[in-house]
Amino acid sequence: MYIVGYFLMAVANVLNFVLLFFMWVVIARAILSWVNPDPYNPIVRFIHNVTEPVLYQVRKKIPINFGGIDFSPIIIIIVIYFLRDFVVNSLVRFSESLL
Repeated sequence: MYIVGYFLMAVANVLNFVLLFFMWVVIARAILSWVNPDPYNPIVRFIHNVTEPVLYQVRKKIPINFGGIDFSPIIIIIVIYFLRDFVVNSLVRFSESLL
């Protein structure tokens, strides 16, 4: 059973890294929305292409937009914190019980 425990630990670590990376990309997207970046810059296009599908789904379900301020990045960051605290920690604890 220890192989399953190590596998779940690896999955939890990868999921934690992916969620942390996506959270920083969302933060970068929010900061880029304050300035006027070059839309043809590859980094700006990457950030936009990665975050827009998720942000669009949040905007579609919860249309929170007061005075031109978009609150969907805040909602995404809260969801990422929840997933990191609940799902990742649950996987780590479960994998530790199998070791």
